Amino acid sequence: MRICVFCGSNTGKGEAYMKAGYEFGALIAGKGFGVVYGGARDGLMGAVANGALEAGGEVIGVLPRQLFDLEQAHETLTDLRIVDSMHERKQIMHDLSSSFVSLPGGIGTMEEMFEVWTWTQLGVHRKPLALYNVNGFYDALETFLDHMVEEGFVKAVHRGMTLVGNDPVKLLDELTTFEPPLVKKWLKPEER
Repeated sequence: MRICVFCGSNTGKGEAYMKAGYEFGALIAGKGFGVVYGGARDGLMGAVANGALEAGGEVIGVLPRQLFDLEQAHETLTDLRIVDSMHERKQIMHDLSSSFVSLPGGIGTMEEMFEVWTWTQLGVHRKPLALYNVNGFYDALETFLDHMVEEGFVKAVHRGMTLVGNDPVKLLDELTTFEPPLVKKWLKPEER
């Protein structure tokens, strides 16, 4: 089992994010799971990778060639894959992973997280997604998602497809047993 971690290549403000990223990487490895992530050595990405590596875990990084210099590739991973595009990066990360966790990050992290969530909604996969709400990072997003449900743009069943938590041990345990609801209306008639 491998867990894909989406997170920032920046450190964020304060030590809480970097500490949480390192500890989460170590926790994943300590449970015997591999880590798949964006391949950078800096920021939260590097912290997650270093935590997992130092705990003896497998870490696979997937980095687009155009970001190789910008995001400074992590040179000591179990496996570093350099790909031609962001689309290829996301597809490989998806294919290698059995579940996904989004830690704090920027626009790229949000885009990756929402794409995986959309794939779940559309029935492309049934791999669970969790938001690790470090330091209340996702509080405002949760409020906005609830507003989207209230305004009729997101169905409650789709809102419930993603786990959210601030306790990494509990969140990882839930992630490894959670099965997103199957939205049958998206399936072909013979699959319903």
